[in-house]
Amino acid sequence: MTVDNAEPGIGSLVETERLLIDGSWVPARSGKTFPVEDPGTGGVVAHVPEADAADVDAAVAAARRAFKDERWTRLSGAQRGVVLWRAADLIDAHAEELARLESMDVGMPVRQARAMAAEAANQFRYFAGLADKIHGRSVEIGPAENGLQGITLRDPVGVAAMIVSWNAPLYGVSMKLAPALAAGCTCVVKPSEDAPLTVLAIGRLLLEAGVPEGVVNVVTGHGPVGAAMAAHHDVDKLSFTGSTQVGKLIVQAAAGNLKKLSLELGGKSPVIVLPDADLSQVIPGIGLGIFMNTGQICTSGTRLFAHRDIFDEVVQGVAEYGRSLKIGYGADPDVDLGPLASQRQLDRVTEFVDGGLKDGARLVGLFSGSVKGDDHANPRSCDSPGARRARRRGSGTGGPPSGRGAGETGGVRPLPLRQPPHDG
Repeated sequence: MTVDNAEPGIGSLVETERLLIDGSWVPARSGKTFPVEDPGTGGVVAHVPEADAADVDAAVAAARRAFKDERWTRLSGAQRGVVLWRAADLIDAHAEELARLESMDVGMPVRQARAMAAEAANQFRYFAGLADKIHGRSVEIGPAENGLQGITLRDPVGVAAMIVSWNAPLYGVSMKLAPALAAGCTCVVKPSEDAPLTVLAIGRLLLEAGVPEGVVNVVTGHGPVGAAMAAHHDVDKLSFTGSTQVGKLIVQAAAGNLKKLSLELGGKSPVIVLPDADLSQVIPGIGLGIFMNTGQICTSGTRLFAHRDIFDEVVQGVAEYGRSLKIGYGADPDVDLGPLASQRQLDRVTEFVDGGLKDGARLVGLFSGSVKGDDHANPRSCDSPGARRARRRGSGTGGPPSGRGAGETGGVRPLPLRQPPHDG
């Protein structure tokens, strides 16, 4: 595989300054690009196109042509499955490069990014096996003696647009593309402006696997690109992962042609610990649930409720778990916690912490001073009523802190502030 516009340090899978439209790598029509930064260093590692509505029109038109001429849908489910299985093999073959791209793009520890690459391949294999098992139904109509049967068929929706979040784009794009391609849809994908590299790489691997030109298109850019996709009258379905606020805007924009929507929006997942729990197993699970990928996961356990009889032990155990984690640059194979994905995310987490402290929350765990200006935010958690108010300010994949409450029926008891010395 050769790439004409690869930038030093990002490997051979990403052709930077290019969009994937109709099987070709092309610049944005405006010629504009924007930088992609490594959150661990703050340095620019690549430039990608700053697409606009004209580029979205071109990508959607390519997907519509590909759907209309049935270059993908006319293949049997088994034939599509062979191509998707080949894509999974290619992801496996390039797993290390994809993992390092993901780490560079998001700050994710490379050990976790390797697991994401494996899961991305698993997505394509699962739906490769499902592609020839998409069946309709036949039902008897009226009295049996009539001999009438009604038959339903499952057809591909058409052009599917996909907006991928920044926190785990390699897995996220695979989770969206694999089922859509198995069903016979054609696709237009917008990665997050904060993390476009592995999505572009997956587009290249799908072409190599044998997905026909125009079936998968990748358009990079900022919010206006997503807005153009959501409002586009030639898009039949849109899948979005991101904030509730943006999800509401997408619902409004999609009303123009009543396109189908799949929305995975912000959440605040609760963890409840009862007094008979085995804390030797529970505490590591809680720690993993909040600190994995620096807390930037849709299902992170960002709310922890422990019975008052075990509250102190649970809080201390989670704090000790946090102190045991190694913080550093994501590419370091020994690192447990990489940097937050962007300066915007660091500012957001800092706002949550500062707001919680102002409302009376107390910090528990490894913390020293303000996190502003630090390369890496320390793992920490909050307890007290102020933590509950701070939690209401945010949702989704913002990252730590984790809020904690104690009680039998929801009552909350503050704990003393613990501030062990910062050990680097």
